[in-house]
Amino acid sequence: MRNLQAFEAIGRCGGVTAAARDLGVSAGAISQHVHLIEESLGVKLIERRGRTVELTSWGMLYYQEIAKGFSMIRGAQDVIHRARNADAITLSALPSVASRWIGQRIFEWQEKHPASNIRIVGTDNEPRLGRDVADFRITYGEAIAGHEHFVELFTDWAVPVCSPKLLAGHALERPEDLFSLPRLNIAWDPMYKPPPRWADWAALISAPFSRTDSGLSFTLSSGAIDAAVAGRGIVLAQVSMITDELATKSLVIPFDIRLKLAESYWLAWDRAALHKPHAAAFKTWLVGISREQAKLSAPTVAD
Repeated sequence: MRNLQAFEAIGRCGGVTAAARDLGVSAGAISQHVHLIEESLGVKLIERRGRTVELTSWGMLYYQEIAKGFSMIRGAQDVIHRARNADAITLSALPSVASRWIGQRIFEWQEKHPASNIRIVGTDNEPRLGRDVADFRITYGEAIAGHEHFVELFTDWAVPVCSPKLLAGHALERPEDLFSLPRLNIAWDPMYKPPPRWADWAALISAPFSRTDSGLSFTLSSGAIDAAVAGRGIVLAQVSMITDELATKSLVIPFDIRLKLAESYWLAWDRAALHKPHAAAFKTWLVGISREQAKLSAPTVAD
């Protein structure tokens, strides 16, 4: 079995060195395993071409067949992983959404459904619902196109916030006075449309803004919000992610002028997962709190 595993790794990884790295053994050990298979079969499976090693025609034929078996083995492992989580509901979400939005609301669900078993995974990687160990996925914008069953949740708004201690000693009379404070920026992965930026906010208030590249940038909204709480600067934060901080006054809104995000958040799900205990109710709850969040995030009529 080890011999077959070594040969499968060569075909899958594209060479002896890469296979050795994948399996955590030496290149010499990989070559020895393949040599034993060649002796057993009586054919050459690999050949050296300069500095590279390639599969022979026999080797390619053999690899195509044994790869099917290893794929089935990996599939069996996935089945076991899913079976072990048969009663658990796994929610995959973007990291900041998982920690800042769902992380702040999930206890409301747990109080109403104490018998439920919820697992939250924060990741930028889009899971293959129905194949990976994930039942639901909260994602953003065009990334939803990779899923089959989904519903729009809400479109968030961003508003300038900072720690009260940062405002001490600063006389802020007009919105543009905020540009005198150290700014914190959020720069998402290029696969997403960018979040509202300070230049966008300056345009909204019809104020000049030339220092577009100044300040500290974070790839996660949660990181920028944490820095703002620590008094390191002012940030255009998503309203959905600062509920607790506004309630405890660890963050304040100097001027409540909001910018709408370019795209919406979405909920996707695996249809089979809805048969799990509490899963259908969990989906309904997620949609419900998103409707509430849409109302909380949007500016008031007076704004």
